[in-house]
Amino acid sequence: MSALDKYFGISENGSSIKTEVVAGITTFLTMTYIIFVNPMILSDAGMDHGAVFVATCLASAIGCFIMGLYARLPLALAPGMGLNAFFTYGVVIGMGHTWQIALGAVFLSGCIFVLLSLFKIREWVIDSIPHSLKQGIVAGIGAFLGFIALKNSGIVVANEATFVSLGEITTFGPAMAILGFIVIIGLSYHKVPGAVTIGILLTTILGLIFGEVSYGGLLSMPPPIAPTLLQLDIAGAFDIGMISVIFAFLFVDLFDTSGTLIAVTKKAGLMKEDEKVPNLGKALLADSSATVAGALLGTSSTTSYVESTAGVAAGGRTGLMAVVVGVLFLLSLFFAPLAGMIPAYATAGAIFYVAVLMLYTLIDVDWDDLTEAAPAAVTLILMPLTFSIANGIALGFITYTAVKLITGKMSQISVPVWIITIILLMKFILE
Repeated sequence: MSALDKYFGISENGSSIKTEVVAGITTFLTMTYIIFVNPMILSDAGMDHGAVFVATCLASAIGCFIMGLYARLPLALAPGMGLNAFFTYGVVIGMGHTWQIALGAVFLSGCIFVLLSLFKIREWVIDSIPHSLKQGIVAGIGAFLGFIALKNSGIVVANEATFVSLGEITTFGPAMAILGFIVIIGLSYHKVPGAVTIGILLTTILGLIFGEVSYGGLLSMPPPIAPTLLQLDIAGAFDIGMISVIFAFLFVDLFDTSGTLIAVTKKAGLMKEDEKVPNLGKALLADSSATVAGALLGTSSTTSYVESTAGVAAGGRTGLMAVVVGVLFLLSLFFAPLAGMIPAYATAGAIFYVAVLMLYTLIDVDWDDLTEAAPAAVTLILMPLTFSIANGIALGFITYTAVKLITGKMSQISVPVWIITIILLMKFILE
């Protein structure tokens, strides 16, 4: 038995080094779209596109390496979809904060996540959050992403009379966004690895053919990361108006990580008989540490990707799979020109596809109980309509507490929910 086999427990888990490498490549192909999408979204916040591209690759690699080498789980990490959109369109553009302050909020949320993981109180916090609110938050982020995709591609446009209306969908940009989305759905349905990336590249190539995109090359040395490296403003994040923002970053990261850990370890057959995730503490530390590192480098929250299940389906069972994904993210650093060519309409289809996937949680909401359904609906609807994940979460919590009180179900309100509701109420009052 080789040292590599022994360290990762490859044979012990019924796998092989070759299988783990193939699984890592498969996982990377399913999530490589983030190196195109993340820089585009964060550049709308005023951040340097090239620096964010490098930060995205490095933060993803760091997260994968920590998860693979420390937690030894087949789980890949990268900047989270939804969190990056909230960073740009909610915190920077919507609330008027600088991207440096937004990075400071990401850093603080990561530090809190680290503390929750170290002191093992994460389960207490997560288990205390109402199930309906968890589902509403995930679905709300999906709706938020969908609205952003429609807006950025020109499918939905501003209208003085109705606020929004349908754009000229037969023009090139909107048409390509629609085509990209349909292609991604078709490829995903047939379980083609890298379906999202293929959809992005196809619409970009069509843009090149029709003269809508300028060719900038494929390979080069990585662009400088200096414009975003250590540029976070931690002091600026210590503001009453940033409380809900930090909560939003923290909660979404916690929910994403928890759900992904359960899904991936269960699919891999690694979950213990007591339904507990193996190396849970180490996995949470890996995720939270990656968020802290990403904020320092210059990107929004880094989180575990459910696309890791594609690698597990290909046979991945150990941390070596995650390490392979990390190596591939490092190699991606040399494809900055390609990332720079990707137009907004090419990523819009991918973003809308992710939005569709996130809406599945609505099936788990108890729609027969209005005291559970109403908070979920408030969260879902207000996220896209206020253009803010933080507002959606805050108003969802406040609604939950209010309807439980008015219907005589005060006993169902946990201590953490009381605390969070009071803090969020004070935030709205003092703003």
